[in-house]
Amino acid sequence: MQGAARKILQAMLYEAGGVLFVAPSLALIYEQGMGYSTLLSLVISTVALAWNMLFNGLFEWWERRQANVHRNWQRRLLHSLGFEGGLTLVLTPVIGAWLGISLGLALVTNLGLFVFFFFYSLGFQWVFDRVFDVPLSAQARSD
Repeated sequence: MQGAARKILQAMLYEAGGVLFVAPSLALIYEQGMGYSTLLSLVISTVALAWNMLFNGLFEWWERRQANVHRNWQRRLLHSLGFEGGLTLVLTPVIGAWLGISLGLALVTNLGLFVFFFFYSLGFQWVFDRVFDVPLSAQARSD
């Protein structure tokens, strides 16, 4: 599977899996009902998807205007820090307001989610690539 269909399926499965893991964890940690925590998980997922589209569009717009467009490790680091930093700034007040907790505790919660999603992403993408094969851009070329 390649192209847009692969990207859409990957995003949908990734977010669905994230909600399935995060909702029960939030319900347990903050002693909220599953419905309440599932709604928060869906809000987080929706915000993350929207931020992903907005940030990547802005980053690629900026990247096209650089003298060197090569994606070296410094540029990838800048991209990751910008994406995760922006997502943290957006989600921390959302989590705090939803759960009725301080911004400090919301930030700690958000950082915990970041650590979870770091490892979840590694495992999810490995399994997804095994099931659906890697995208054409990551396949070896026969020159």
